[in-house]
Amino acid sequence: MDNVAIVVRDLDAALAFFMELGLELEDRASVEGPWVDETVGLTGVRSEIAMVRTPDGTGRVELTQYHHPPAATDIGPAPPNTAGLHRIMFAVDDIDATISRLRSHGAELLGGVADYSGVFRLCYLRGPEGIVVALAERID
Repeated sequence: MDNVAIVVRDLDAALAFFMELGLELEDRASVEGPWVDETVGLTGVRSEIAMVRTPDGTGRVELTQYHHPPAATDIGPAPPNTAGLHRIMFAVDDIDATISRLRSHGAELLGGVADYSGVFRLCYLRGPEGIVVALAERID
C-alpha cells in the first residue's frame, strides 16, 4: 500500500493535527489539469495536497483540500460503525500525552481510554474535519 487519502476542508488544520501526532511532512503541492480530472473523475479540479509519513517511513497519509469543485460537506460526521473507511490507527508510546497534545488541535475522545487484556491501551479520537483516529499504546 502506498497511502491513504483524506479529503479535508482546512488543509493547514489537518496538517497541524497529523504533524502533532508525529507524522512528518514529505511534500505539499497544488495539483490541477486534465490528468487530475481524469484520475478522480471530476471536471476542473484544483486542489492542494500534503503528503505526511510515519517517522519510520512505512505509512503515508495524503491530505487533500479541493478548491474546485469544493468538497461535499453536507453528510456530517459518521459514527464509528458506519460502513466504509472510518478510522486510521497509530501506535504511540504515551497515549495520555498524545491525547493531550491532540486536544490542542480540537481532538475529542469518542469514549475513553480502554485496557485491552493488559496488552494495549486503546482509544478513538475525532480530529479536524471529523476524521476518526485510533491510538494504541502497548503496555505489556
